[in-house]
Amino acid sequence: MPDAPHTRAACFSCLRAFFAAKGFLEVDTPIRLPAIIPERFIEPITSEDFFLQTSPELCMKRLLARGYPRIFQISHCFRRGEKGRLHHEEFMMLEWYRLGADYRRLMADCDALLAFLAQNLDKFLPPDTDFIWPARLREEFLLGAETVSVADAFARHAPRSLDEAMAAGAFDELLVHHVEPHLGRSRPTFLTDYPAELASLARLSPEDERIAERFELYSRGIELANGFSELTDANEQRRRFAEEIATIARDGKTRPAMPERFLADLARIDAASGIALGLDRLIMLLLDESALATAVTFAPDDL
Repeated sequence: MPDAPHTRAACFSCLRAFFAAKGFLEVDTPIRLPAIIPERFIEPITSEDFFLQTSPELCMKRLLARGYPRIFQISHCFRRGEKGRLHHEEFMMLEWYRLGADYRRLMADCDALLAFLAQNLDKFLPPDTDFIWPARLREEFLLGAETVSVADAFARHAPRSLDEAMAAGAFDELLVHHVEPHLGRSRPTFLTDYPAELASLARLSPEDERIAERFELYSRGIELANGFSELTDANEQRRRFAEEIATIARDGKTRPAMPERFLADLARIDAASGIALGLDRLIMLLLDESALATAVTFAPDDL
């Protein structure tokens, strides 16, 4: 099995080849920002009077507003307190965005991306590297993903229904402990139709406004990606941000500023979709490992 640096380099090169073939522009945006997207469950790391990005999402959407229709980025992201088998405070994220597309187009991208990795990753490894795909993972990536709604997944695997979990404030706990371990076991899985309350940046379904046009991609019980049809109504986004900011303040945390320049640019976008994929987790699967520390060049404990 190859070491992590060779696998990471091959994966990055393979992904860049995939997006180049699809006509995407690779972009490079600032890591230090004066204002970030306010999210109550994500705590940023400060850098003097700035914040280290928790995601390149804010700047990438501003590029959409400037007329770049298909963009992607591989970047370092930072989130305070993210520690554990599947979480590090610093991690690598792949994000891509499309103008004029909804979340279903992103799901098709995910299927194509995993298949491209399965067919081409070996070509980007050094010739003397003895890379062995984990048992059946290549075949699983080639199959394409199945789709299951959040409500159906809770009905199948959790001790409470989705409605009961939401009412009890137990959604995350039940998802992590009872639902996620069953997802993506024989092929990748798209978990879709999230409750509207759990998608502050996503567009609501025109058929049912209780549901957001959001999905997460799973493989072998591991969440790899989170994507959605973008909310592009700047007034509605401001209202949702105000709720997040108020909740953050009530929790005793530093009240973030409203990202005004982002909101101004958001008003210039009609329809769009975007997705974030955790590269360290993907590489962990390729290495057939069970913890991020084995998939990165230096784990936090190595520093």
